[in-house]
Amino acid sequence: MLEVRTWETELDVWLEPFLDALGHKARRRWAPVYIRGLYGRTERKSVQPIAAEVTPGDYDQLHNFIASRSWDTAPLEAILVQTADQLVGGPDAILAIDDTAMLKKGEHSVGVAPQYAGVVGKNANCQVLVTLTLARREVPVPMVMRLFLPEEWTSKPDRCRRAQVPEA
Repeated sequence: MLEVRTWETELDVWLEPFLDALGHKARRRWAPVYIRGLYGRTERKSVQPIAAEVTPGDYDQLHNFIASRSWDTAPLEAILVQTADQLVGGPDAILAIDDTAMLKKGEHSVGVAPQYAGVVGKNANCQVLVTLTLARREVPVPMVMRLFLPEEWTSKPDRCRRAQVPEA
């Protein structure tokens, strides 16, 4: 079993190319703190218990990192694809495409519409996430996750704009 300090050092090495791609000084500082918190011993993985464990007294800065407007994920995804290919790629690797439905009430969450939900085996009001995972043998590496927007959303550009759905 890895010693904690060894694990933290290996995490730092693994994160370095991703942190370089973030560019922004505050994001470079808080991304590893948040990731350590997710892997930490707190039972609840929300911002408040994570901040209390890994950075007491800095709740506001960690919260700002988590709650800030989203940034361009393309550079991070490119690094993840390259890293996944190095870890589990090869001629016997597979790319698994999957969808996951999250049942929802109402119609205000982005992408919510009556659509097929495998979890209940029929059409239901839900959001659908589409994921790409590269796998070889028993080692899966999740690479991309996107929210599927049904025609009920894509055919209404004003609705998308009000919900702040990015153009791309």
